Amino acid sequence: MRAQATEFLRALRRHRESGAGAGASGPGAGGPGRTAPPADDVDAVRALRRAARRISGTLHTFQPLLDASWAEEMRPELAWLSGTLALEHAYASRLERLLQALHRLSGSSAFPAPRPVGRTTAATTATTATVPTGVPAPARPASPDRGSLTVGAAKAGALLDRQLTLARTRAHSTALQALGSSRFHAVADKVALLASEVPLRVTARPNRGATAPETTPCDLRPLAAAAEERLADAVTALPLVAAGSPYNAQALVHGLSPDPAPHPQDAPWHQVRLLLRLHRYALEALAGADAADAGDPGDVVDVRLLAAGEALDRHRDASEAAAAAAQAARTPRIAPATAYALGVLHADQRHEVEAARYAFQHSWRKEPIRLP
Repeated sequence: MRAQATEFLRALRRHRESGAGAGASGPGAGGPGRTAPPADDVDAVRALRRAARRISGTLHTFQPLLDASWAEEMRPELAWLSGTLALEHAYASRLERLLQALHRLSGSSAFPAPRPVGRTTAATTATTATVPTGVPAPARPASPDRGSLTVGAAKAGALLDRQLTLARTRAHSTALQALGSSRFHAVADKVALLASEVPLRVTARPNRGATAPETTPCDLRPLAAAAEERLADAVTALPLVAAGSPYNAQALVHGLSPDPAPHPQDAPWHQVRLLLRLHRYALEALAGADAADAGDPGDVVDVRLLAAGEALDRHRDASEAAAAAAQAARTPRIAPATAYALGVLHADQRHEVEAARYAFQHSWRKEPIRLP
């Protein structure tokens, strides 16, 4: 926890030194002409969010060993900070994912390119530099279905760009306000104290000669095992048999429901993703404690958990992208071709959801492999 607190403070210093956001608070900041934040600031915010998430996850797993009042105050504040800082990147990544899917499905590049997230793509730059000006791109033979999809892809892409860019701009403003608020400064002060001393639970001993309460030795293994058991129970409740096929037709039928609420089948998978992350953080804490005892700073990586976590991350991204496409399709007075393109895009992302579930169950059922 002290190491993560140090990373938090280091990322905060990098964010302040970059000067990002200093000129973004004036009139017109966050508008269509707003320049992207510097790459250093984007990396600093990402590191800040990652450290806050890891500290919060460690507090959740090992809370019985920590000071109760301090842990109860810190956890919701760190969750608020991590969630607030994650919104802008989430909207930008969602827009990029949807526009790339539209391009793949329709074979047309007539819709706008995604707004930069703070770093340029080398492949995009190279492609722009190698294609001469005025030379048309090679035409791709399109099937009749793809041709009809291309008609509405441009307007669907423009609609998604407008909605998600607006959401991203609002998330950027919210993040700037959060980083300048007294609430954030209070969290930063507590993390600064955590970097020097972890507030463990204090047990008062009724010894007459004792002048101050003493702390009991901490054993992390039982609490880490409990986190692993919670993950195993949540995975057992998942329909892994239905996810045994890369494209689950039954789940896709449910995915076509007009209900604007989140997909009912996605919630258990999102919960498993959170529990898997907590389990990984607990293993990292155990590995750090064992390395400190043995004098070995090396890390141990569970390849199986990493593959399962990547599959669940793709599941989350695809499900949220499908929800964004469905939300855009509910926009009043859009053309039928636009609605059709958004419907195809929604179905494509639900296919990606099922493919991610298949990849998760395929990696989860493998034997654990640990590499030094």
